[in-house]
Amino acid sequence: MADKSLQKGLKNRHVGMIAIGGVIGAGLFVGSGAGIHTTGPAILVSYAIAGLLVVLVMRMLGEMSAASPDTGSFSAYADRAIGRWAGFTIGWLYWWFWAVVLAVEATAGAKIVHGWIPSLPQWLLALILMALLTATNLFSVGSYGEFEFWFSCIKVVAIAVFIVLGVLAVFGLLPGTHAVGMSNLTGHGGFFPHGYGAVITGLLTVVFAFMGSEIVTIAAGESQDPGRAVTRAVNSVIWRILVFYLGSIAVVITLLPWNASNVAKSPYVAVLDRIGISGAGTIMDVIVLTAVLSCLNSGLYTASRMAFSLAERGDAPKVFGATTARGVPHVAIWVSVAFGFVAVIFNYTSPDTVFLFLLNGSGAVALFVWSVIAVSQLRMRRRLEREAPDRLLVRMWLFPYLTIATIAGIAAILVTMLFDDSGRPQVLWSVVVAAVVLIAAFIRHGRSRAAETGAAETGGTAAVTAKH
Repeated sequence: MADKSLQKGLKNRHVGMIAIGGVIGAGLFVGSGAGIHTTGPAILVSYAIAGLLVVLVMRMLGEMSAASPDTGSFSAYADRAIGRWAGFTIGWLYWWFWAVVLAVEATAGAKIVHGWIPSLPQWLLALILMALLTATNLFSVGSYGEFEFWFSCIKVVAIAVFIVLGVLAVFGLLPGTHAVGMSNLTGHGGFFPHGYGAVITGLLTVVFAFMGSEIVTIAAGESQDPGRAVTRAVNSVIWRILVFYLGSIAVVITLLPWNASNVAKSPYVAVLDRIGISGAGTIMDVIVLTAVLSCLNSGLYTASRMAFSLAERGDAPKVFGATTARGVPHVAIWVSVAFGFVAVIFNYTSPDTVFLFLLNGSGAVALFVWSVIAVSQLRMRRRLEREAPDRLLVRMWLFPYLTIATIAGIAAILVTMLFDDSGRPQVLWSVVVAAVVLIAAFIRHGRSRAAETGAAETGGTAAVTAKH
């Protein structure tokens, strides 16, 4: 069941736009350049593989969420399907991930604003951005939804306009442009300039750009019609990935040579410059700042709701479950933003030690989350088919074969990361963090069982005493 102490303040349009815009992060606008430089035009294959993986994971998560909407989402499902330890571990790892993301995005946003207001220090600007979005989250879930609705609208419109202008430029239909055909896809070393193995390298670069797709299933717990919201979001995930990721990246590598220096630095600015849009850099800074604010907004919301869900299940301090009169988990929000800002400070004071550990320690969490979703769905589906088949509003395709194939695919990516110089620290440190959380889970639940046993024995003794 959805949590009763949270209010149903998200409208269908809020959830719908969160689903559409949730997959569009700052990493698409800026980070995609590194993937293109590493892989060449074949980066499209990398995005397609990563996108397919996300589609399958979202289908599985959608099946569970539509059957049983819960603010804890996959953490709550892992609790029921695998065990308390699994829900505890993946819930706290997910909170950790988004708390670190808050720091990363606040720093990125502060850097952009600092370029416009150089008189203010970046750490202060990061604090201001975090304070602004903390205020929106504290007011009500509806205010979070409204801000995210408009942030997502800006991102969606920006991508749509970019694709339309890019396609016109590819065919030479804009003033000052000429048709380029397929020359940039097949020239400059061919479609696979670095060989087929580069597709895997590119995959490791782009797979984490899709983290955030699952936010809609968390938000659905506070929507007016959770089942319908989740069903629509899951059914639209394919075209969202096709249009926003594959579509926009295809425009970049078709219009411009993949090995151009400006593509590696900022591919979307390079395209706008190529088309002849004046002030392309400033325009993209505004769009990226919007994406950063959207990520901050959603990250704070997601982290606080996961902490709230953990508290409701007895896996976090009870105070994290406290809510305001508007149904906002204010303590969970303050704890999440406090950790995020501490991480911001470390980004300035210890970028190569403490902050680097925070980044690496959360680097592989996305893959851990996806694997737990798949295993949970594998177990819950059979249970639902036996006990409540009418609740299966969304069904995973070709069950259980595609579920098992997805688990194998995620495992293959993790193993591949171990042999990659940049991916290895992320896997190893993420495993260390996961191990620490897992040990904490067993200690906490061991104490809970001992307390329950002691209470039962005390109750039994009292009953016998009363009888005599």
